[in-house]
Amino acid sequence: MSPMRPNKQCMKVCSIILLMAATSSASIINGNNNPISFVRPNNMMRNNEANIASILEIRGGATRKRGGKSASLSSLDAKKRVKKTASGSTKVGKQPEKESPLNNTMQKYKAILPMTRLYITLVGISTLLGVILGEEAGQVILGLDPIRFIYGLEMWRPITAASFLGPPSIGWLMSAYYLFEYGSSLERVYGTSQQLIFLITQVGILSMTAILFGQPFFGQSVITSMLHVLSRSMPHQKVKWLIFTVPYWTLPYGLMASDVLQGGAAAALPHVLGVLSGHCYYFHKFVWPKMGGEDWLVAPDFLVRRLEPDSAANNAGRKSIETALKKRKKGKGRKLGA
Repeated sequence: MSPMRPNKQCMKVCSIILLMAATSSASIINGNNNPISFVRPNNMMRNNEANIASILEIRGGATRKRGGKSASLSSLDAKKRVKKTASGSTKVGKQPEKESPLNNTMQKYKAILPMTRLYITLVGISTLLGVILGEEAGQVILGLDPIRFIYGLEMWRPITAASFLGPPSIGWLMSAYYLFEYGSSLERVYGTSQQLIFLITQVGILSMTAILFGQPFFGQSVITSMLHVLSRSMPHQKVKWLIFTVPYWTLPYGLMASDVLQGGAAAALPHVLGVLSGHCYYFHKFVWPKMGGEDWLVAPDFLVRRLEPDSAANNAGRKSIETALKKRKKGKGRKLGA
């Protein structure tokens, strides 16, 4: 039987241990006899660290991590996002994602009511086409031309005439804000389907009046008509306009006065046409039925079911209850005290 050969690693470990023992004994002797034995402690510590690293390397374990104090941005962000549960343990879950400005804008755009959102989209498209085509070409293509509309069958002209608010400017921005504000309020009060009927009525009436008065665009008139219908629903309510507190019914005329001060007397005509067309709608929708006439501006049932399914279900339930109450037979009853 051949004698066992010593392992090289074992021999290396033994030599390192003997070296460490010799170093420690030497330091003890120097510490007892030499008063300045601690002049070079760094060299001893450096030798000890090298010996420990050699042992760990032979053992096959993890080495000591030489960490600097620097950290990456991702690690700092991860430390900030660590959440704890009630018991103190780390909460595991998907980290919340930061919303981009584009996603935030799209969410706000989708939150606008349907008909108002459609109208604002048409305004944006018409304005973009006007900027691309230029002022003259834009008026030729987008304006309400009765000959081209009737004989050329250019059916988009009433829609673009109602959607074009002029080139981008401060006035355009204010008109777009009024459109969003008054259009959303009107749609919120009377519903999406009724708002569609209102817009169709206004585009029809204002198309005829614009042809008579030679107005190629009437977007401002539609905004004034919205404001007029809203103001007639609660005429005496006090509202803020600029720095004044005025009755609600005066707002259309205040808007007209501000445009006249900026653009002259010709700027009053679109507002006058808007007040007249809005009052025509208000009279036939709210006043004429109370006088015994027929409400021929009511939204059809199929339109209500398509645009407002929840409202259609509520209306059907209310109509069934009203029908049941009408069919109830009334008893003769008795007089009190008889």
